[in-house]
Amino acid sequence: MTDALTTDKPVHLADADELDAFVAENDLALVDFYTKGCSLCQAIEPVVGNVARATDAAVGMLNPRDDLELVDTYDVRSVPTLLLFEDGELVGRMAEGFRGTEAVVEFVESRGRTE
Repeated sequence: MTDALTTDKPVHLADADELDAFVAENDLALVDFYTKGCSLCQAIEPVVGNVARATDAAVGMLNPRDDLELVDTYDVRSVPTLLLFEDGELVGRMAEGFRGTEAVVEFVESRGRTE
């Protein structure tokens, strides 16, 4: 049985307010910052879907072009950028381009800590 807020599919977020609410509502949240037309972003979309099903993290997707202040707030230098939040705090960042499901699941399960 899943928590009412937990979903096995990524949630599309529109702006900073929706991002803040999403992070506040979920103990563990992975947010994929992407842009339309980015081939790496399109390639990682099924990966974040797999992560939503494979972990207890809520997964959100956000196009920062829709709210450019987010680019500065979260220091987004490239897309895709995956940000991991735990208890409302940013605990990890993955911005090395495309990563497979296994790498992203490991990132989430390690709570953003890398060896």
